Amino acid sequence: MNKFLPSPPPAAASTLGLAALLVAVLAGCASAPVPMKQMAVAEAAVQQANTASTSENAARELQVANDKLASAKQALSSKDYERAAQLAEQAQVDAQVAQLHAQSARSAMAAQESQNAARALREEINRKTLR
Repeated sequence: MNKFLPSPPPAAASTLGLAALLVAVLAGCASAPVPMKQMAVAEAAVQQANTASTSENAARELQVANDKLASAKQALSSKDYERAAQLAEQAQVDAQVAQLHAQSARSAMAAQESQNAARALREEINRKTLR
C-alpha cells in the first residue's frame, strides 16, 4: 500500500518560495543601528589622546586615530552605519595605542635620566674616594 502525500498546487509552492525569498531579502536589507555610542566613545578617546606629549612621542599613531575618526564620521554621514561603527572602534583603539606609546616613550626617557643621575653620583663618589 503506497501512500503519497499530495503535493501542493504549483501556485501555492511558488507563493511559498516567493515569501521565503522576500523574508531573506528583507533580513539582508535591515540596516545596522546608528552607532552613536561608538562614535561618542571614539571621539572622547581621540580627544583624550590629543595631548602635547602624545603629539610629540606618538604623532603617527595619533594621526591614524584622527584619520579613522574622520573616516567614521564620513561613513556615518553616508549612512554606512556598519562601516562607521567599525572605524569608530578602530579609532578608539588607535587613540589608546597612541597614549600607550607616548607613555612608554616618557617612561624610557625617565629611566634614561635615572641612569644618568646614578652614573653622575657614582662618578662623584669615585672622585671623592680618590682624594
